[in-house]
Amino acid sequence: MILVLGSGESGVGSALLAKSKGLSVFVSDSSLIEKNYKELLLKNDIQFEENGHEQANKLNVDYVIKSPGIPNTAAIIKQLIHKQIQIISEIEFASKFTDATIIGVTGSNGKTTTATIIYEILKSENIDVDIAGNIGVSFASKVAASNTKNYVLELSSFQLDGIIDFNPHIAIMTNLSPDHLDRYNNSFEKYINSKFNIIKNQSEKDYFIYDLEDVKIVEFIKKNIHKIKSNLLPFSTTKTIDSVTYLEDKNIISIINKNKIIMPTNNFPLIGTHNLKNAMAATTVANLLKIRKETIRKSLEHFQAVEHRLEHVLKINKVNYINDSKATNVNAAYYALDSMQSSTIWIVGGIDKGNKYEELFSLVNEKVKAIICLGKDNKKIFENFENLVEYITEVKSMSEAVKEAYSIAKSNDSVLLSPACASFDLFKNYEDRGEQFKAEVRKL
Repeated sequence: MILVLGSGESGVGSALLAKSKGLSVFVSDSSLIEKNYKELLLKNDIQFEENGHEQANKLNVDYVIKSPGIPNTAAIIKQLIHKQIQIISEIEFASKFTDATIIGVTGSNGKTTTATIIYEILKSENIDVDIAGNIGVSFASKVAASNTKNYVLELSSFQLDGIIDFNPHIAIMTNLSPDHLDRYNNSFEKYINSKFNIIKNQSEKDYFIYDLEDVKIVEFIKKNIHKIKSNLLPFSTTKTIDSVTYLEDKNIISIINKNKIIMPTNNFPLIGTHNLKNAMAATTVANLLKIRKETIRKSLEHFQAVEHRLEHVLKINKVNYINDSKATNVNAAYYALDSMQSSTIWIVGGIDKGNKYEELFSLVNEKVKAIICLGKDNKKIFENFENLVEYITEVKSMSEAVKEAYSIAKSNDSVLLSPACASFDLFKNYEDRGEQFKAEVRKL
């Protein structure tokens, strides 16, 4: 018997895959199960309980698949650990039922953009490929539904916490910055270790692509180089003796096994150095897989911003409204503010994840004219920023935030939603937050 904890996309996907393989499975959720997921469970004759784990506690289970949103501090997880029952992630479970080549993308920021660029390049080359993981439909659901030969997976630290044998043939780490520290006892070190689980099962036949300019990534590699078996393929914004992909004269240059690719960035539609790095990571993958240069170029030039990531919404009275709701940590907000080319009204706030805002001070001082705090508790944001801007206020709804921004904004300003925090105090998730922002902007 397999116990699945959590009934969201990951949990229900795991249950569907287990059922399709003829395995006994039971789904348990401490909260109400959403209508669409409940209908899927009923349709597939999968047993479940909601609003508690009463039945789950009585089951004799072989192992447990834990949804990524459930912390190890949850009472039922502590009980299962005490009983020495194996707990794995949906990613680990799904990988047992596919022979597909896996390209795994992790990092604190840029995961979604990088994974999507790679997927678009491969799809444009007519490669049999799908995208899953921490983006869209769960990996388990995809594996249950098809025999796709290649997967691009966006992987969060929570998903990587629960792996045992999972091994992507190509692993990418975009960057590392403090995030989700509330789940890691406020230890950046523990969070980094979780991220590096992406390469723990890699062999000499596998590849690890990473940012050579990220101090924490390089530091970890140097400390653990004797344990790392994969081939290292670093990228950087300047040419170094180690980088296989780098930026030179506004061109991305990638050289792997004497195969050289030169990609002009003049027509790349995404703004910011961080997006150039995302493109470099994707180009490294494409070069490694011997994708045609023309396919790579067209994919990069036609790529549109990922929804909720520096997404241009509208220009009203010469004011740009930008949705960066996916910026749920300080580093993501840093990238967003750094890319702003005009005076900015910054909508920020939500559930703090152990944020340290000091790295934003110089950017806020330089680029932000006003701050609108959107969250239940804005004390920390006020403490950090009230002396850096002329105007700071707080609101309790997206409607209030957008109306306030509209009243402050002048010609050529930008209104940026880049919260640097989780969304669960006022919204269902970051997507809900971003959709509400766009809806309110359209009402102006």
